[in-house]
Amino acid sequence: MKVIVTGASGYVGEGVLLECLSNDHVEKVLSIGRRPCGHTHPKLEEYIVEDFMGLKEGDSKLEGYDAVFFCAGISSVGMPEEKYKVISHDIPIHFAEILPHKEKMTFIYVSGAGNYKSTSQMWVRVKKSTEDGLASMPFKGEFNFRPAIMTWYKGQKHIQKMQYAFRVFYPLIRLLGGGNTMSEVGRAMISASEGGYPTHTIGVYDIIKLSRRLG
Repeated sequence: MKVIVTGASGYVGEGVLLECLSNDHVEKVLSIGRRPCGHTHPKLEEYIVEDFMGLKEGDSKLEGYDAVFFCAGISSVGMPEEKYKVISHDIPIHFAEILPHKEKMTFIYVSGAGNYKSTSQMWVRVKKSTEDGLASMPFKGEFNFRPAIMTWYKGQKHIQKMQYAFRVFYPLIRLLGGGNTMSEVGRAMISASEGGYPTHTIGVYDIIKLSRRLG
């Protein structure tokens, strides 16, 4: 597979990137972001863009890929809804719209774990709107990943302080069904892109199942 990964200078994107680089199912990775990801590898190519909304249809650098793992995003904590909507809705929708040959591609969007029935929450309204918009596009496959707590991949550089705090409680979180490893998340994305999955919404247990299916 040849895959595009966005947000590789962030926690989730970097972990997914590292799994793709080490995984034999992936032949090539294009990292797209506003800053370098901080890694080098024979499989890796980088495309630095100042503004995702400035990307346009017909961009030759986006040709020839089998899947997109859209990991770019931001926390909603303290974020005005209008600004959060641009980052978590407008950008992924625009990026998906300009991709060529959607019928041959899988698009995976990193959403978020939570109660999606409670539309009074700002981030839920935005994320659900993004998921619905992506589902309406003619991709070969489209999946919304909703992981919870994730432990980092060996060699990650972009680790948030709160992740160190979560690490202490991870065994209990895992036991209670609220955790994945970053390797599982990356492997699950590869697995879903190769073989599909019965549902578009991929939760914690689905991620574990998909990662094991990869072999």
